[in-house]
Amino acid sequence: MKPTTGATLLVDSLVKQGASTIFGVPGESYLAVLDAMHDAPSLRYVNARQEGGAAMMADAHAKLTGGVGICMVTRGPGATNASAGVHVAFQDSTPMILFIGQVARDQIEREAFQEIDYRRMFGQMAKWVAQIDDAARVPEFIARAYRTALSGRPGPVVLALPEDMLTDEVTAPAQLPAKATPADSAPSQQAIDQLKSMLGTSQRPFMIVGGGGWSQAAREAVTQFAETNAIPVGVSFRCQDYFPNTHPNYAGHVGIGIDPALAKRVKESDLLLVLGARLGEITTSGYSLIGCPIPAQPLIHIHADPEELGRVYSPTLAIAARHETMALTLASLGTVRQDKTMDWVRDIHAGYDDFFAIPPKKNPGMVQMAEVMKHIDAHTPDNVVYTNGAGNYAIWVHRFLTYGAWRTQLAPTSGSMGYGLPAAVAASVEDPSRTVICFAGDGCFQMTCQEFATATQEGAPIKVIVVNNSMYGTIRMHQERHYPARVSGTNLSNPDFAAMARAMGGLGETVSETSQFPDAFARMMAHDGPSLIEIRIDPQALTPAKSLDEIRDGG
Repeated sequence: MKPTTGATLLVDSLVKQGASTIFGVPGESYLAVLDAMHDAPSLRYVNARQEGGAAMMADAHAKLTGGVGICMVTRGPGATNASAGVHVAFQDSTPMILFIGQVARDQIEREAFQEIDYRRMFGQMAKWVAQIDDAARVPEFIARAYRTALSGRPGPVVLALPEDMLTDEVTAPAQLPAKATPADSAPSQQAIDQLKSMLGTSQRPFMIVGGGGWSQAAREAVTQFAETNAIPVGVSFRCQDYFPNTHPNYAGHVGIGIDPALAKRVKESDLLLVLGARLGEITTSGYSLIGCPIPAQPLIHIHADPEELGRVYSPTLAIAARHETMALTLASLGTVRQDKTMDWVRDIHAGYDDFFAIPPKKNPGMVQMAEVMKHIDAHTPDNVVYTNGAGNYAIWVHRFLTYGAWRTQLAPTSGSMGYGLPAAVAASVEDPSRTVICFAGDGCFQMTCQEFATATQEGAPIKVIVVNNSMYGTIRMHQERHYPARVSGTNLSNPDFAAMARAMGGLGETVSETSQFPDAFARMMAHDGPSLIEIRIDPQALTPAKSLDEIRDGG
């Protein structure tokens, strides 16, 4: 009958569930947990500089490892800062648990110092929000949090920890709940028979994969299924590593800035097979790529959450099944399309190759971003991890890089700025031997630039490329389209980013011409520690296809 505390039970439960890394910013509201971690050498605490960065690190950790990302912050301001990462995890279907230190239980409902009702605050942003008021129930809540985050459509869970609960002494349980695994769901035989019938008679099928809950095994299974049945596979927004990009069945990126030729092929298909992707606004080009709510072609929509099926699009066949389980099931079907032809697949992949090549039209200015990206693509290992946040710079990242291996892309489908740098830190902390390259715009980088210091402190040798055009480029693009030549609120006066990197203990380089980039990149790759290249590009170079003036003129 050994006594223990709520904080110790929390740490012991996390270790039992397989947690290895906690990303956070310390606060007095959970000092007892920090103290308990002192006796848990298997848990690494990564001390971020801001809670939003910590939560994004936890999201990236979960994406990279396939496990549950853990973030721990203090009450009030800490929780509100962390909400940025919780929103990313929710829209990206990432399993994550956010622990928030809370005011003592006898102070609740008095608007005590930094008090917030987290059930109300995070209600629409998380799968489950709760407060642990009884220290003896800590193991129960932790096990449930893990199962909830992992099962169905994965997502974030928020648990509030009253500071007096953490120091309460209770009797230690005889055993802790076993390590949680996601609840499985599989297709019925009737659904499989109907899928085989629909696919078997299709002449121009097209498959889209995306969403959360994937794995290397799921990726390999879908690749095998596509090969066997001559099906081209497109990937939804920022899921480009879900299918090997060099594979002959790869169709390309079905996201922002979709290749017009690929969009045409999707519309010409006579069957859409969608696994995991929600078919949201970005993947469907504002719900215009696929007829809404009733598609022009039959739609087989497979998703782990039954509530996602039919939410926007009316499927001919809806299958509620865990994505990995369904991928393995598809691979086990063997040949379904007896009269398959490779012409449809070859034409679509040839279109991807054409779109992937450096375009004949150069972008304005002394730095050609397509050439920069092609150089990076040719001089990095196959398992390099690319991370990015949001901004027009990401158009080049998505279009001109090859995502060959599993989990080589960490980027927010929620379109959150500032994600790339924290994600890079998390990836490098997880595996310092793996090359990790972060891309950020000047506005995107400054959202979380302080986490470069976290990389230095943690010994994470991240490589950062800041594309600086002295503006919020995406917002300027929309501004010029809707309010031509009426510039307001989108200009940026920036610091010397290379000098900032050096001040934080890293290598800093500046590039203003394409010819300068290869040597700067070689120095960055050779540097044993965090490093950064600032690329100063012409403000006119807003997209690979159009300059700022062309967008302003309606071209």
